[in-house]
Amino acid sequence: MINGILNIYKEKGWTSHDVVARLRGIVGQKKIGHTGTLDPEAEGVLPVCLGRATKVCGTLTDKDKTYETVLLLGKTTDTQDMTGKVLTERPPDDVTEAEAVDCIRSFIGEYDQLPPMYSALKVKGRKLCELAREGKTVERRSRKVFIYDIRIIEISLPRIRMEVKCSKGTYIRTLCHDIGEKLGVGGCMEALLRNRAGSFCVKDSLRLAEVEDCVNRGNLSQLLLPLDSVFSDLRYLILKDDSVSLGYNGNPFYWKHVIRLPIGTDTIDSSSDAGTERGNGERFRVYDGARRFIGVYQYEAERGRFRPEKMFLDPDELRTGRTEKKG
Repeated sequence: MINGILNIYKEKGWTSHDVVARLRGIVGQKKIGHTGTLDPEAEGVLPVCLGRATKVCGTLTDKDKTYETVLLLGKTTDTQDMTGKVLTERPPDDVTEAEAVDCIRSFIGEYDQLPPMYSALKVKGRKLCELAREGKTVERRSRKVFIYDIRIIEISLPRIRMEVKCSKGTYIRTLCHDIGEKLGVGGCMEALLRNRAGSFCVKDSLRLAEVEDCVNRGNLSQLLLPLDSVFSDLRYLILKDDSVSLGYNGNPFYWKHVIRLPIGTDTIDSSSDAGTERGNGERFRVYDGARRFIGVYQYEAERGRFRPEKMFLDPDELRTGRTEKKG
């Protein structure tokens, strides 16, 4: 089985499901999953997990995202983007650039966002988009999302191009709609590019044709990212050989079980002094001496121990001696 992550560039016109289906045909493997739906008209980063890496699909979906979008003022649609039925049109002649920028920046921070009817969210077992296509509108609960920053790239009213850094679950279509509503002229999303999902960037992404070409040349392994690359922002620990069974069995362990390493940007020294510097709740990648990725552990400062959060090591890997190099 092929295990690893591909940073795919989803092209316009494809659904996320289409990408997964196409990849199954390219690599000849069924166990593949994507990490967060992109609308068909959107494009950009879509990490796809193969084999054992599907264990981190949920983790990747929960990562923060960065988008580049074009807001079109003066028009609202039932889908909140250009694919839907036009509901209202109003020339935004009275809106100045300064007013638009001030309004946009007022959305930075936490705000309650009402999910759109045209979305994959489910209500009583049915997707909202399915109900919307039947002409039905149901009550939805607003959700708290966080907008970390909005950078204005270009203004040429009625269009505003901007970069949005946001938390999981944020609908950029709805953000555009809400900005238009607050300005009193309406608005919708004209274009969307996801240029970052967690640590995966658009500049490193691959189109399906590129993946297919590598598969045909027998070079797919050169494109695959290891499972632990999802956690590259975490520092790592290596268990001592006589304590590694604690990790293999998903048990808690203490500083005395960690191999001594030089203090560095992402490594931890097992001395007591180093241990007291770690913040409560800090998460770590944990490996054995062969650099096989065991899982993610969280540090409990009061007890001076690490408790398992999510385990990833495959028992077959131990039997065969295959290794997962640290990312």
